[in-house]
Amino acid sequence: MIQADFWQGRRVLLTGHTGFKGSWLCLWLQKMGARVIGYALPPATQPNLFELARVEQQMVSILADVRDADRLRSALTTHQPEVVFHLAAQAEILPSYARPVDTYATNVMGTVNLLDAVRHSPGVRAVVVVTSDKCYENAESSHCYREGDALGGVDPYSSSKACAELVSAAYRSSFFNPADYARHGTAVATARAGNAIGGGDWSANRLIPDAMRAFAEQRPLQVRHPAAIRPWQHALDPLAGYLLLAEQLYQQGPAVAEAWNFGPSGGNTHSVAQVLDKLIDIWGDGAAWSGDPSTHPHEAHGLRLNASKAISVLRWQPHWSLDRALRMTVDWHRAHSRGEDMAAVSKQQINSYCQAAKSTVVT
Repeated sequence: MIQADFWQGRRVLLTGHTGFKGSWLCLWLQKMGARVIGYALPPATQPNLFELARVEQQMVSILADVRDADRLRSALTTHQPEVVFHLAAQAEILPSYARPVDTYATNVMGTVNLLDAVRHSPGVRAVVVVTSDKCYENAESSHCYREGDALGGVDPYSSSKACAELVSAAYRSSFFNPADYARHGTAVATARAGNAIGGGDWSANRLIPDAMRAFAEQRPLQVRHPAAIRPWQHALDPLAGYLLLAEQLYQQGPAVAEAWNFGPSGGNTHSVAQVLDKLIDIWGDGAAWSGDPSTHPHEAHGLRLNASKAISVLRWQPHWSLDRALRMTVDWHRAHSRGEDMAAVSKQQINSYCQAAKSTVVT
């Protein structure tokens, strides 16, 4: 279980803090009393969770690009974080086909720049580099991918995330080697999560945000790949994993400095069609979807994660079922449509998640 006392007063630098998952993570860290420093480009969508939940009010927010190595190093030198979460990324498959150079520059060289800045910041004790479940070489089988499986990717986004894994492993071996931990004192791990959903995501070309827009406008959603299978989970589940991993990196160092999967219980997956049918049941009000018969760029058909290592070693586990995750997402967006205080709504959902975590016994 996450130890809130650990984060009280802790200096934490988070890249990608203006994004969907980054904003949720900032809110959670602020709730626990961390001193958060964010480094990211301005929010990519309007509206966005970062502004609606007033995330900036309780942190230092630096609007800059991870491709700017000097600026990134300066941020670490100035604020001297103890823990670093690297979430900044070009995070979508379809834009990676349109802008492959930007995708590799951000996802690969951004990771290089971050880790090199850490190399020159001796106060950093724990680094969590967030990549993706799509970093694996996907054989389109029923196999649930484990951390030791081959990395790959046939599209620029997936490939760039595999490259970020390789960069992290190379920096860990070369500059943060566990065998030399007594000298450098820095532990680096990577985190690979499933398809994160939740309130406050307005990204284009993502299933749940596209569905929320279509249903709110009372039009049927057109779906590219209804049979595609993914490890869906509420964003708070993998974020809990990142927090727990960072705690243990800080406290145990090399013992957990490796790659970790964070996915649904038992490798559970659902097709796009199944997710939409569940979402329609929750939303009601005439919501509907249909297949889009036009031609689309390649995306993996099936993707499954095995998170047994995180469950057994880190004592992490997912706490919200897909039904609960979808319900919380719909509740969040309906609260937004009613003009409610989204900072309060978001913090209450974090509280609800923490209560669910406390009521679950890890065996």
